[in-house]
Amino acid sequence: MTIDAVEAKRLQLPVITVPVERGRLQFFAKAIGETDPVYTDLAAAAEAGHPDLPVPPTFFFSLELSSPDPFAYLRELNVDMRQVLHGEQSFEYHTMVHAGETVTVRPRIADVFAKKGGALEFLVRRTDFVRGGELVAEATSTLVVQNAKATS
Repeated sequence: MTIDAVEAKRLQLPVITVPVERGRLQFFAKAIGETDPVYTDLAAAAEAGHPDLPVPPTFFFSLELSSPDPFAYLRELNVDMRQVLHGEQSFEYHTMVHAGETVTVRPRIADVFAKKGGALEFLVRRTDFVRGGELVAEATSTLVVQNAKATS
């Protein structure tokens, strides 16, 4: 199955607004093995000058998964989930976000391209994370889709 790049870029992905909860930040920090207490202990965060627990690195990816059906767009593009690999993830941070704040997650398909004669298709998704109109972070995620019907 070939992904239609024009259709993919035109696809409207759901925008969601998510509260950044302290318990979720603590759980995430522990899950990724974060040992700095500033991410799990309110007193340590306050001592470091934060109004509440700060968002740990890569936490924004978990906010993207807060959508009721975070992979619906792949079905809309007729992508077989059994052929999908997570290729790359990157973040650009603009300012700190803390527990108690609310973030709006705005994803979009930024690019679709193929390699190996179409045997591998790359779906690039960019997501803006916005708090009160201010861009706080950006994420770029690349999925690799194996197209078994293509010849390389």
